[in-house]
Amino acid sequence: MAKQKPYNKAEKEAAEKQGTPPLSLGLPSRLVVILGCLAILGSAVCFYISTVFIRWAETEVVIDASFFVFFRFMMGFLVICAILIYQRRGLKPRRYDLLLGRTVFNCIAVFCFYRAVTATSLAEANILNMTYPIFLAVISWFALKAQRDAVASIMVVVAFAGIWLILSPGRIAPDFQNLWGLASGATASLAVLYLNISRRYHDTETILFYMFGLGGILIFALFYDRIFWPDMIQFKYLFFCGIFGVGGQYLMTIGFRYVTAVEGAILSSSRILMAAVLGPWIAFDPPMEAAGWTGAMLIFIANVVLALRKKKRNRSQGTSSALFPGT
Repeated sequence: MAKQKPYNKAEKEAAEKQGTPPLSLGLPSRLVVILGCLAILGSAVCFYISTVFIRWAETEVVIDASFFVFFRFMMGFLVICAILIYQRRGLKPRRYDLLLGRTVFNCIAVFCFYRAVTATSLAEANILNMTYPIFLAVISWFALKAQRDAVASIMVVVAFAGIWLILSPGRIAPDFQNLWGLASGATASLAVLYLNISRRYHDTETILFYMFGLGGILIFALFYDRIFWPDMIQFKYLFFCGIFGVGGQYLMTIGFRYVTAVEGAILSSSRILMAAVLGPWIAFDPPMEAAGWTGAMLIFIANVVLALRKKKRNRSQGTSSALFPGT
């Protein structure tokens, strides 16, 4: 097994400056890739489990989706502050417009996602949330003429066919509650777009500090009447939903530093299959119909093919792919 060359002092300082511990320090290269894949797979599991706690909470307590979002952001803010204090690092904001755009669209995406969990099945909410790469492809098609190609266009059509099968399985009229999940995917694509641009100017900690901090303030300002001092049972569900959500955020951010975009895309999209399979067993959702399963598979296939096309195009252009970054 080939071993990776250890970091020298300058490389180690550079890795720490980027805001992520040097996972590959002194480890074999194959092991680094495996750890990166496990981190991304773990992030998908964490994101899914965070929504499971929202569903379980409905059996015991009444908590609005906005409170779950607020608590997740506050926990994330405390974690990022602890990291900054431990590393004795300051913030280096350069483009406040990008940080604000990332914050606003991420707030909308997470709120719509959690609202979808309370209004629809766990499977439908998670699957429709994972449509954000499709919306990214649509945005790229309109904004970047150089990225237009027939295969990507066909995959977008395939994905929207899958979306329709989930929105309206066996019915002519769609279930409009599922629009919450679709809105989370659409706004997440804009949040990812801002993130990709913001990474050119900011390190990970700066982006997450403003996203969690400003996001918490924004959610509180809009939904302060639904946020209260929780009792122990309410706190239990808020805490576990928040800790798994923040954990998923960090695992994905770390994992994408050590795997290719294609590997990350496939592992991240595994949440689609995870939600479809585990929903009836964990969240007591009704089993998905054949149309829903077909829609889920079409979205999964479209995500993977789009990632492969992105890799091929970036290789020819000498750029990096960031279709599935940590959100």
